[in-house]
Amino acid sequence: MYNSFSFAKNTVGFIIDDKFNDETITKLHEEIQEKLKEYSQINLYLEDANIKTFTLSAIVDDILFKFKNSEHFEKVALVTDRKWIQACASIENFFFEGTVRTFASEERMDAINWITRHS
Repeated sequence: MYNSFSFAKNTVGFIIDDKFNDETITKLHEEIQEKLKEYSQINLYLEDANIKTFTLSAIVDDILFKFKNSEHFEKVALVTDRKWIQACASIENFFFEGTVRTFASEERMDAINWITRHS
């Protein structure tokens, strides 16, 4: 399950709890594609709200989606306390046209401020 929201016109956010699986990632990507119909570049906020299960296929699909659409992302804020997700994001940043930045859960407001600030 996830909740989506937008706190700036060109920014879409998702708070994901429960499952990060193929169904979840398909819905996330559909919402992102809808936002990309309005804006050529967007910001993305993703928050891990204690996700209970991950599937490898969803993780791979999400990484491939971000690389395929890299030129459309200006900033990606990833809020999580999981070190392995933070490590994946650090690796993504080397191959990503936009900027990927990770924040610990207690830095949630810093992430929101960063993602909505104009570059």
